[in-house]
Amino acid sequence: MTDAVLFDGVRLEHPGGRVVLSGVDLRIPAGAFVGLLGANGAGKTTLMRAILGLLPPRAGSIALFGRRAARGSNLVGYMPQMRAALSVSLSGRALVSAAVNGRRWGTALPVASRRREVDRVLELVGAEALASRPLDELSGGERQRLLLAQCLIGDPRLLLLDEPLNSLDPSRQAELVALVRRLQREHGITVLFSAHELNPLLGALDQVLYLAGGHAALGSVDSVVTSETLSRLYGAPIEVIRSGGRIFVLPGAPGLERAA
Repeated sequence: MTDAVLFDGVRLEHPGGRVVLSGVDLRIPAGAFVGLLGANGAGKTTLMRAILGLLPPRAGSIALFGRRAARGSNLVGYMPQMRAALSVSLSGRALVSAAVNGRRWGTALPVASRRREVDRVLELVGAEALASRPLDELSGGERQRLLLAQCLIGDPRLLLLDEPLNSLDPSRQAELVALVRRLQREHGITVLFSAHELNPLLGALDQVLYLAGGHAALGSVDSVVTSETLSRLYGAPIEVIRSGGRIFVLPGAPGLERAA
């Protein structure tokens, strides 16, 4: 089976020349739910931008389902971090509708087809009741459902979700993770789910992709989230503690940010 994402010797740099990731080789299998973890500034959003074709690698190559990653690919649905600008009187349906023609080249979809596509993705995420409500009356979890519907337009095979749990309470976090897991299983979608903390994702993950120190480690939670592996990535002592079904990643040296 073709890998959903293939990094071959990838080096990513910010426009100013700062190296974010170097020498990254990884294969994400099609249909997997992968948690993307790492401290702030580790390169999670940068990696997603590279997959989207918005940041070409300075070295190496990136392929999606056997094709070179390129800007505007209809293989990928992207859910960016929540923006304050969404707090407007735009309705839920209008927000999702705005993405329909943005996912297509050439002429716009006919009105009837556009309406059916919006209805389809709203139903997929259980957001039909949100369609007529203005965004500034919705909770953070409800807005995230609409943004998830938006990135499902056009049946993408890969979803990139950039820290969608930010600012959600634990119950809403659990609801969103369960929804994404259900969609992933029922539709065979590959999911790369970025998060600042590992624990909300534990029941859903097939693999974890951990970024630190310009490097990456991909594998099962038990093989990657260990003191040995994370200490190697960070180049400094890291302690991993498992307690009560939760995992805590703690710096073992002064000055290191809490890792997950």
